[in-house]
Amino acid sequence: MATQSVQVRSAAGAYRVLYGRGLITRAGAEIAALRGHTGVFLLTSPRVARHWRGRLEAGLRGANRRGTVLFDDRESAKSMATAEKLCRQLVRAGADRRALLVAAGGGVVGDVAGFVAATYLRGVRLVHIPTTLVAQVDSAIGGKTGVNLPEGKNLVGAFYPPQLVLADPETLATLPRREFRSGLYEVIKYGVISDLRLFVFLEKNIERLGARERPALDFAIVRCIRAKAGVVGRDERESGLREMLNFGHTFAHAFETATGYRRYLHGEAVGWGMIAAVRLAERAGLFPAAQAQRVEALVRRVGPLPPPPAQKPEQLIRIMGADKKTRGGKLRFVLPDRIGHVETVSDIPTRLVRGVLLNFSARAASTARTRLQADDSRQ
Repeated sequence: MATQSVQVRSAAGAYRVLYGRGLITRAGAEIAALRGHTGVFLLTSPRVARHWRGRLEAGLRGANRRGTVLFDDRESAKSMATAEKLCRQLVRAGADRRALLVAAGGGVVGDVAGFVAATYLRGVRLVHIPTTLVAQVDSAIGGKTGVNLPEGKNLVGAFYPPQLVLADPETLATLPRREFRSGLYEVIKYGVISDLRLFVFLEKNIERLGARERPALDFAIVRCIRAKAGVVGRDERESGLREMLNFGHTFAHAFETATGYRRYLHGEAVGWGMIAAVRLAERAGLFPAAQAQRVEALVRRVGPLPPPPAQKPEQLIRIMGADKKTRGGKLRFVLPDRIGHVETVSDIPTRLVRGVLLNFSARAASTARTRLQADDSRQ
């Protein structure tokens, strides 16, 4: 497949998302064409550097690379403290107001490095090189940046579009299976919210995607990139339409927060969140039961998920109250009315939400009992 170019509209100026094999080795030429920067600083994680640092640094030779800064890309390290540490390292490395930051990694790297780019010296230029499936289809596109607080996920951040996104699917070859599966849940999300053709393709080909077969990957990733570009180009700052991209995320963010960002990869939380959302939509009479079953079945075919959260529904509902979509203390959910279309709904009775969450906590308790019995049998 030849390199694909998708343009994303932004108030700060349009930028391109390039998708193609070998883009890492051509990154320097693509970035050099941006012009006007005083030096490139590569921001990545030790995990990404272990596989790709050599090729990344070699690819940036023609773009005046000034240094490489490594930082922890675990969700639990996506914090103000990490952002401050990065800013101080950039000061010591001599990054000025015309510096250009290259964020190479997954969603955490992109979110934190993007937040640093938005705030360091009141804003420096940014390029994303997403190396995970989640980042290539979703988080690297659209300019959302941010860090977590103990009270909730992504509560501090900025809308800050990059100058360029370079998505090279060759980087997906080194992803652990669990991380790759985590990205597939975000791919499913796009099928549910806006693309029935993609959803049907996934129902027929999810195992091929799981096996990382090239034609299936190319079709799904490019389709997701075009979908994300279309949404954020019309609603960059999440004033309405862009909320559809949060399908499953109101539940997912609560699950991540309640478990201290340590149990789930983000996509796994989204997997559970989508299951919860379609169950809620079905209970509310918005979504046909047969279609809810199709969505849940597809999510479960991706692979095993960590156990659902065991916290009481009241605790999870309280965490949801801090969600960015909440208005006037009322929870708002992105829910499907058919596969391929969703709406933001604000009048869902709390008892229905509690009922969905009770089912999750009961399943978690059952899983814990099963494990305890298995442990007892080995003693």
